[in-house]
Amino acid sequence: MKLFGLIGHPLTHSFSKNYFSKKFKDDAIEDAEYELFDIKNITDLALTIKKNANLIGLNVTIPHKEIVMSLLDNIDPIAEEIGAVNTISIDPVTKKTKGYNTDYYGFKKSIKPFLTNKHERALILGTGGASKAIYFVLKELNIDCLFVSRTPQHANEISYEDVNEFVIKHHLLIINCTPLGTSPNVDAYPKIDYANLTPDHLLYDLVYNPAETTFLKKGKTNGASILNGLGMLKLQAEKSWEIWNS
Repeated sequence: MKLFGLIGHPLTHSFSKNYFSKKFKDDAIEDAEYELFDIKNITDLALTIKKNANLIGLNVTIPHKEIVMSLLDNIDPIAEEIGAVNTISIDPVTKKTKGYNTDYYGFKKSIKPFLTNKHERALILGTGGASKAIYFVLKELNIDCLFVSRTPQHANEISYEDVNEFVIKHHLLIINCTPLGTSPNVDAYPKIDYANLTPDHLLYDLVYNPAETTFLKKGKTNGASILNGLGMLKLQAEKSWEIWNS
């Protein structure tokens, strides 16, 4: 039996196990299982691999997408350039590990049908591992990006307090890359002035559980188009499966 799984902490919000279990059933894949490995300390990765001899593929979620890179044997060039890994392949014989970024693929494929020539500039809320893949995609699409951080440290970062009417007016694409609003903390949301949103705005939330976060609800109330991260999850999951079976 081939074993795949997800590492991160916490994992109570994740749909990954259900997604892959359904996939295995629908596709009549009888020699595969998918499990959740709630790892608070990423140094437990080696122990997890050692204890599960049939483990050959992992997805990676918050908060390990960046720090896990230092523990892997090899990194795919795109993941190296992005600076974050969310998929790991494990050689069944040597146990050598290689990191990939399938968030990049999932986000690009899911957002492109919704972009127009109005989306010249984007606000990226959050500066964690997920935001790096989003930034990489938007650069490829020639969309200028400005990061919003609780603790801005670089030239292209501002604080939430600095997201004023002018900033929102000139950034018609706003992407939430933070975990704010994820179940069970559904009342949490990024603190920006939603009253300044317009029907020209597109709000994209990487969170997919719940399907409509408070961030998206506030956007919709003020006329913006909204999109959650479920499409991205499915696309990156399929890309992960392709990598594990290549």
